[in-house]
Amino acid sequence: MKTIQPKMHNSISWAVFTGLAALCLFQGVPVRSGDATFPKAMDNVTVRQGESATLRCTIDNRVTRVAWLNRSTILYAGNDKWCLDPRVVLLSNTQTQYSIEIQNVDVYDEGPYTCSVQTDNHPKTSRVHLIVQVSPKIVEISSDISINEGNNISLTCIATGRPEPTVTWRHISPKAVGFVSEDEYLEIQGITREQSGDYECSASNDVAAPVVRRVKVTVNYPPFISEAKGTGVPVGQKGTLQCEASAVPSAEFQWYKDDKRPGCCQRGEQRHVEEGRLRLAAASSGLAPAPQILM
Repeated sequence: MKTIQPKMHNSISWAVFTGLAALCLFQGVPVRSGDATFPKAMDNVTVRQGESATLRCTIDNRVTRVAWLNRSTILYAGNDKWCLDPRVVLLSNTQTQYSIEIQNVDVYDEGPYTCSVQTDNHPKTSRVHLIVQVSPKIVEISSDISINEGNNISLTCIATGRPEPTVTWRHISPKAVGFVSEDEYLEIQGITREQSGDYECSASNDVAAPVVRRVKVTVNYPPFISEAKGTGVPVGQKGTLQCEASAVPSAEFQWYKDDKRPGCCQRGEQRHVEEGRLRLAAASSGLAPAPQILM
């Protein structure tokens, strides 16, 4: 029993010392400190999620006992580890410095940490605040969408991070100028065919490179015949008629001669027909009546 009494007495003394320090610190009781600069912890510590944070406390030879606390939880008392977290390790315990390291820091590690010392039977404390930064991450974004021209759409991009990331939307188009929205939500009223394409959501907070995701917007519109032309040929020779049209989905082309179809062509083909008056039409998927042109 005698061999373990000093150790038991030492543990009890530590418990009393750290308990008094925590009581003074968290119940608002002034801590006696003859020297306002002693002990001195470092300024606020800022680290990124997953990195290691080092907490240093400058001391001198007046110190008889020293401890690091997280709120009211004792992490280290002297060389003795009191917490069960394997990520918390002792770096140094000398006459001038008492330091610990928290490895693989996460957001729940953020908060106040206290260096508590005992000198001349008077507890003194110094506090440092650990700030954990988190890279931006897009956690929710709209799916690719297909919509008819003239309708309204709403795109959503939700991102997390610490500090809170800034979210912007940009239209990826040669005609697009700058950002179209500096918000999580992008509203487009009466969308036009020129507004189709990819929309890029970017989330940034200066902790790491911005994260980017894209949404493809397809705008459907009825066929529009942009060009129809033919060539003059001598009687008895073959002539060529050509028709070009724009539509989403792609238009199907039909040729007519006197209300009869001499044949059917796909876009890009050329059809040779006999002399006569032809009616050209481009048909789509029911968005609107097919436009026609007479030749």
